[in-house]
Amino acid sequence: MKTAKLIFPMLAMAALSGCRAHVVTIRLINTSNQPLSTLIVDYPNATFGKDKLAPGETFASIVKPLDSGAMKVQFIDAAGRNHSYTGPTLHKDDDGSVDIKLTQDGALATPSITEH
Repeated sequence: MKTAKLIFPMLAMAALSGCRAHVVTIRLINTSNQPLSTLIVDYPNATFGKDKLAPGETFASIVKPLDSGAMKVQFIDAAGRNHSYTGPTLHKDDDGSVDIKLTQDGALATPSITEH
């Protein structure tokens, strides 16, 4: 009876230890020497944003893609011009990170994604 009481919790812990949510960390990095504003990141089935990003500042958000689709980034530079950038494609259950380096003129994404 004691053995059965020990085996069940051990089996439950072993089963749960393999379960992990697949998420992607998206980092917005202002590499310019001026602020950026009204940053919007669209990814499959959701959106997040940031009002302002100071020079050299990084903002990160953890997302869980629920579908496949390209990331889209919009922002306004210090002169008030709108910019749009289409980034890498995310897929359901992707895991990893995407660094998006922003300048006053555009963006460059560096994905480090594992597809499941």
